[in-house]
Amino acid sequence: MKIPHFSKIHNRFQLNGHPMDRETLLDVAYSFVKEGEVFEQELGDFLFYWLDSQSHIRVKTSGATGSPKNLEVSKQAMVHSAVLTGEYFNLEPGQRALHCLPASFIAGKMMLVRAMILGLSLDIIPPTTTPQLSKGSTYDFAAMIPVQVSNCLSQLKQLRTLIIGGAPLPSKLRATLETSHTGAYETYGMTETLSHVAIRPITSTHKVFTTLPSVGVATDEEGCLVITAPHVSPTPITTKDVVDCQSATSFTYLGRKDFMINSGGRKLHPEQLEEKLSPLVSCPFFIHKMADDTYGERPILVLEGEKAPFSKADLKAWGVLEKWELPEQIICLKSFKRTSSGKVQRVATLEKALG
Repeated sequence: MKIPHFSKIHNRFQLNGHPMDRETLLDVAYSFVKEGEVFEQELGDFLFYWLDSQSHIRVKTSGATGSPKNLEVSKQAMVHSAVLTGEYFNLEPGQRALHCLPASFIAGKMMLVRAMILGLSLDIIPPTTTPQLSKGSTYDFAAMIPVQVSNCLSQLKQLRTLIIGGAPLPSKLRATLETSHTGAYETYGMTETLSHVAIRPITSTHKVFTTLPSVGVATDEEGCLVITAPHVSPTPITTKDVVDCQSATSFTYLGRKDFMINSGGRKLHPEQLEEKLSPLVSCPFFIHKMADDTYGERPILVLEGEKAPFSKADLKAWGVLEKWELPEQIICLKSFKRTSSGKVQRVATLEKALG
């Protein structure tokens, strides 16, 4: 597909059932900013910036692993990203899409860009954790975060294709999605890559992320993912995500370099330990690390709640963790600090609770 210029609005683009050209869209943006709810004001602000003559736009990172920061990105790069997604999922002009994510972050912005560039009919609903789809409405494409998916399982039959990102996918939700009739996909991406650059179907047999067309992957000397995406950046993007590359276009995610635990020479990835424990632990939790005189570092288990519903002996008896993976301590905190997408801010949570 030829990459259109960012100034072009597809002649099949509709917003909430109404055909949109550039002038009409500016009127909508003005109405959103002046009279809309907070989420509509954010949509209006983005549309105003998108429709001006500038070639770049400012976006904000989620702040999941540090303080949120502003980035200046190319509008044309966002268009290119939208086209790649359209090609991957065979999206056609006139198909219906659902917008239920905040436009303050890249995922919500990109849903608008995809609709404007690909000529989709986009319905906007409030970006709450419990999205309410109109009865009888069906959609060809939607994007959600895991907590939204969990809260609208009865409505999934209204979605043909659903992409999920922004936070880890709980194992119980994954199992539910594997048996649903919706084509559900887990995405890998970040603000710097302008939404997802790799995708994997949510099935029991798919553990590997496959990149979008023209995107390549490799690892650096520390095993961290390096992304080559010319449409986003003229130079490779080095992440802090440790992966196992199967090929130049596929990889398995292992965990964040920042979170890795070096315990007696063994490198433990909390995300992998959490996946093992997830079917057995009903409350929100995460694995972190503590200093240890003997092993250097040891895992700890952090639970959200007043009291642990199980003991260290129970963890051992379950048999899902190797002896060197067993947490040295169980810590209970009243509440976790989270990003707007529901991702737990591990370091900030512990700093706030424990000093």
